[in-house]
Amino acid sequence: MIISRTPFRMSYVGGGTDIKAFYQEEIGAVLSTSIDKYMYVSVHSKFDGGIRIAYSKTEEVQSVNEIEHPLVRETLKLLDLDGGIEITSTADIPGKGTGLGSSSSYTVGLITALNAYKGISIPTSILAEQACEVEIIKCQEPIGKQDQYAAAFGGLNLYEFSPDGKVVVSPVLCSGDFRASMNESTLVFYTGTVRSASKILAEQTRISAKEDKRRVLRRMAALAYEFKSAIESNDLSQLGEMLKENWILKKSLTADISNSMIDDIYNTAMSAGALGGKLLGAGAGGFMMFLAAKEHHKNIKRRLSHLTPVDFNIESSGSKVIYFGE
Repeated sequence: MIISRTPFRMSYVGGGTDIKAFYQEEIGAVLSTSIDKYMYVSVHSKFDGGIRIAYSKTEEVQSVNEIEHPLVRETLKLLDLDGGIEITSTADIPGKGTGLGSSSSYTVGLITALNAYKGISIPTSILAEQACEVEIIKCQEPIGKQDQYAAAFGGLNLYEFSPDGKVVVSPVLCSGDFRASMNESTLVFYTGTVRSASKILAEQTRISAKEDKRRVLRRMAALAYEFKSAIESNDLSQLGEMLKENWILKKSLTADISNSMIDDIYNTAMSAGALGGKLLGAGAGGFMMFLAAKEHHKNIKRRLSHLTPVDFNIESSGSKVIYFGE
């Protein structure tokens, strides 16, 4: 029995510049953190040679090609595993469509567990790239690379995406005191709605060739470097201003990113004392995150009492095996 634990991620600024349509011509940059909410994947040998997969549904099949779950099917093919295996998964929070990179956390966690099952140890960068290959190339999801890298590496990092396909991971130098301040100042609310990111990201890919949209994405990438500097300077108010700018820029990319409900939530939190905020993920649903001084939290929560608050904290570990049994 193998069990892997893989963190979800919370992206601050630069999301969208990790899509190939943008970074194939210029550097993309995203600043994000892994959070203390996780995807757990367990792998166990199956005595009869078949394949059993348990997620939101259960599949019992005899061959890899019969598997309906595309991420599992393509991962097993990539790692040359053809049967006699049972795979189950569970998560701390709702999965697909919440804006926390859950699909990539699942893929990274699955690859981590399966490599351990095979007795193989691979570098973290290879783990991230294998997850990208499964999701982007094999399953043809119109997504970027930030989620796979955030899940694999963990921590608070600046990710740079180059035209040659290389990804540079730069840890953000955040003091313990300021990390605690960021945690204490962060408010996250579940909007109660989930959505498929694929349609929104496909539209972002389509429009990335337009020069006016590229200017927006270029500025969003620049904000990732500025956000890193503000963290390393312990400047919380500046972080709030950059979150505001990034949200305005992101909404200008396509009308599908926000809606009247999300705008109302954002405007209510800002009027109640938030320094800045954004919708996590591609858009249209999931979780909303705000930075606010501690003294404003009670008022923001009161004004948004129809939403579910969820505590997220920055954490430092990436995907790893937490149980390896005979």
